[in-house]
Formats: sequence, structure tokens, C-alpha cells
Amino acid sequence: MSAYSVLERLSIQLPAVTPPVGAFVPWVQTGNLIFVSGHIAKRDGRPWVGRVGDDVTVADAAAAARSVAIDILGTLHAATGDLTRIRRLVKLLILVNSSPTFTEPHLVANGASELFTTVLGNEAGAHARSAIGVAQLPFGSCVEVELIAEV
Repeated sequence: MSAYSVLERLSIQLPAVTPPVGAFVPWVQTGNLIFVSGHIAKRDGRPWVGRVGDDVTVADAAAAARSVAIDILGTLHAATGDLTRIRRLVKLLILVNSSPTFTEPHLVANGASELFTTVLGNEAGAHARSAIGVAQLPFGSCVEVELIAEV
């Protein structure tokens, strides 16, 4: 089943690429690798603000990570013209705006990882990953994700 068929089955519509709010570009391709800049979690078009372990639950943060994955798929679609060109997701970095005592960023990261595997399949969607807690993210967002993909 193609990525687009899976997206349709899940009632997911890929968003347009959000223009950067800083001195960077949404992605850079070098050779057969696409480096996708960090995407922050948004809810209703605004940053999804909060600190996991304080005022954001693990379940909500995982949902935020999933929403970031959808945004990144939109960016990958724009970068490639066709998601079927994605041979493999190579690496994800998940940053979680979390309280100092929060020890489960890996559970938050699953929200993104599971969506990528569902949409792209086990071969192309499986990836290496790091998930870390940080003191703050841009605009107070609860989650940020960056990605490297092979085409």
C-alpha cells in the first residue's frame, strides 16, 4: 500500500510547508540525503506550548510528536515531489520540552516513530532515533522533531 493510500485511509491531509521563522531553510538535499530542519509541534496552527511532566501529559506529547510527523511528511512531499521516492528514514531527533525529572522522552518520540512506520512501511519507515529532554524549545513548544531521509 502506498504512503498516499495509507494517509488517505487515516484521513490525513499533508500540510503545506511552513515557512521558516529564522535564517534557515525547511530542508537541504545533498546527494541522496534530505536533512529536514526541526519542526515544532503545533495545535490549531499555533505552537503547542507546554512542558512535559509539568503541564503536558506523555499521551498529549506523543500526539504532538505525531502531529509533527505529519508536518514533516508534508515537507518531505514538497522536497521530493513524491513520497514514494523516500527509500528510508535514516535518523530522527526528538526534542522534548520537559521538566528536569521527566525520564520518558522515548515514549513521546513513539508518537512520531509509529506514524512514520505506519505511513512509509517497515522498510522505509524504520529509523535510528534519539529522544532527549531539553529545558526549552522555540516558542515554548512541547516537542520538536528533525529528520534525515534517504531518497
